[in-house]
Amino acid sequence: MKTLLIILITLVLFSCDCMEENSNTLVQSTPEKAGFSPERLALADTLIMKFMEKNRLPGGVFLVARKGKIAYYKNFGYRSTKKDNLYQKDDIFRIASMTKAVTSVAIMQLFERGLLRLDEPVSNYIPAFKQTEVLNTFNEKDSSYTTVPVKRAITIRHLLTHTSGIAYGDFLKGKINAVYAKNNMLGVGLSHDQWNTEEFINNLAKVPLVFQPGEKYLYGLNVDVLGRVVEVVSGKNLAEYFHDHIFQPLGMKDTYFYLPPEKHHRLVPLYSQSDKGVTMSTEDRVVRILNYPKSKDIGHYAGGGGLSSTAMDYAKFIQALVNDGELNGFQLLGRKTIEMMTADQLIDQNNRGTGFSQTPGVTFNLGFQLLTEEARGLSPKSPGTYEWGGYFSTKYFIDPEEDLIFVGMTQILPFQHAHFYDRLTTVIYGAIEN
Repeated sequence: MKTLLIILITLVLFSCDCMEENSNTLVQSTPEKAGFSPERLALADTLIMKFMEKNRLPGGVFLVARKGKIAYYKNFGYRSTKKDNLYQKDDIFRIASMTKAVTSVAIMQLFERGLLRLDEPVSNYIPAFKQTEVLNTFNEKDSSYTTVPVKRAITIRHLLTHTSGIAYGDFLKGKINAVYAKNNMLGVGLSHDQWNTEEFINNLAKVPLVFQPGEKYLYGLNVDVLGRVVEVVSGKNLAEYFHDHIFQPLGMKDTYFYLPPEKHHRLVPLYSQSDKGVTMSTEDRVVRILNYPKSKDIGHYAGGGGLSSTAMDYAKFIQALVNDGELNGFQLLGRKTIEMMTADQLIDQNNRGTGFSQTPGVTFNLGFQLLTEEARGLSPKSPGTYEWGGYFSTKYFIDPEEDLIFVGMTQILPFQHAHFYDRLTTVIYGAIEN
């Protein structure tokens, strides 16, 4: 009997050790077990608090995991300038363009199920794009314009790589901004108080493209279009699809387009920043616009920017990606699909000087910024690292070579010290020991 008890205890301990070593999970751990120096990783605290002391950062929530082990997960600062309401680890942040990764993954799920092809016209799913043309001439006096036919149809791949010719009119000046304004397409990347997703995308299809599809990279409302593709192909609205195929299986319990009323209090406020430092946004118009996560759900799901989430929820999502698609027994995507998704997609455009950047090795894959071998030495990040951020100063990166993920959640606009994330990255990598 005693021998049997010893065997059972040994088996339990062995199982625990195996679970700890299994990188297909995401578990709370220690810096040492994740291969970090505790002392050097603690320098992240020093850096964050230094930025807070200089009134450059209100605080936030920051998470680092390696080999499936959470080595760093801390909250700093206050949600109020009165310093009476601390940030909490489960605070909910507007993640804006970090939504794009989720929509891109949804598209790739449908792709690997044989339900769509990447190089087929988007008009196969959204007929309104059969009529889309390219901007030709523009009259500054009355914002009138002429168009020319497209030489090739917009494809799913064009949308994933932002090479379709669709823009963010808000971020561009001159004729592009004027054309988007003329078509009521400004301020539409987060939510809308009248259009559902189908209406929004059908109206977007009427706006002329900035250039011929495939010519070059231009960041735009492409992934919002992909969100509508997900709806058409799956037969579910985008919120339902995300819930059923991504959020619920991964255990992402706090990620939504529109927050349930009982979670409204967890949505953090937005800070603004000037030369005098960070202050709370108090302008009524800004506060009203930024309350979109608390708005009534009318069926508008901005696949390019509408989600709100927590640091832990988003960490689960990107941990699945670094795990070759698997987390806790759920296969988000297949390994080969992720290999395809995270490969450089802009080789031709980069060679022509019309790609994602003019820096060799800094390029774009199917949904993310990518570092290739040519970028080795630009930062501590390994070649193969893919990443993005959100309009309100959230950030993530995924380093497959180091089996490393990072999520940074704060809420500032504009963020005049975005180099903060570069400095924090160097601290994280400098703490790796083995």
